[in-house]
Amino acid sequence: MLPYATAGEAEAALGRALTWAEAAWLRYSASVPDRYLHWPNIAITLVVYTLAPLPLALFDLAAPAAAALYKLQPKVQHPPATFFRCYMDAVRVSLLIIGPYQLISYPAAKIMDIRTGLPLPSMGEIMAQLTVYFLVEDYLNYWLHRLLHTKWGYEKIHHVHHEFTAPMAYAAWYGHWAEMLILAVPSLAGPALVPCHVTTLWIWFAARLVESLNIHSGFKLPFNAEKYIPFYGGAEHHDYHHYIGGQSKSNFAPVFTYCDYIYGTDKGYKYHKATLAKQLLQ
Repeated sequence: MLPYATAGEAEAALGRALTWAEAAWLRYSASVPDRYLHWPNIAITLVVYTLAPLPLALFDLAAPAAAALYKLQPKVQHPPATFFRCYMDAVRVSLLIIGPYQLISYPAAKIMDIRTGLPLPSMGEIMAQLTVYFLVEDYLNYWLHRLLHTKWGYEKIHHVHHEFTAPMAYAAWYGHWAEMLILAVPSLAGPALVPCHVTTLWIWFAARLVESLNIHSGFKLPFNAEKYIPFYGGAEHHDYHHYIGGQSKSNFAPVFTYCDYIYGTDKGYKYHKATLAKQLLQ
């Protein structure tokens, strides 16, 4: 709950006029207890998870011949029932995890020093923090992902996520409940190290989810982000990891490729790419 009842009080405290975003935030949050300002994370992530993959899912289902031109594994065609099962199972498990998380989110946010007041962060501050969060999350996720590919981790937990050897975007959240808990740690590590505003936290969770949906999409589109973001793996990089499945020793990093390069876990992928290139030349 903000300590200002009016825009005038907020402007007097800040010593300047409010931006339109800050004025909107004041109207929204002035009378809302701080603990409830963390709850929109549930709605935001569910809306993003539901709507962001929908265009490609409908494209794949409605025009499979056209979609096959852009699919990384064009011979695999998931029926509508598989899309629906994947979505419903993922949402069910996510709510099972997110629901209890909300009970501890506010105390955790206080410990992490996530602020809710004014001023709002600038665009530069948001982008800088998101960059740190992606780098931290990518590094920690890489190692946890490798642990999940140990014999025990794969057989007990991670095999559920690898049911889709040709993933679709909705498979991003599809997995064992324990895996969702384990991989939540890297996502929270960045904000814990570099505290932010709660609105930045909303943006971070949404951005990380969109990235995960992208690498599980199964599509290589002309405007894919890996063409524009240095060291970004993208869908092709992660699709190979799913294609190999439980035996995979390659492509553990979820976002960038530097960890796989540094620790030598991209050799299988490089060999695969080289083999495909030779086949095209023949």
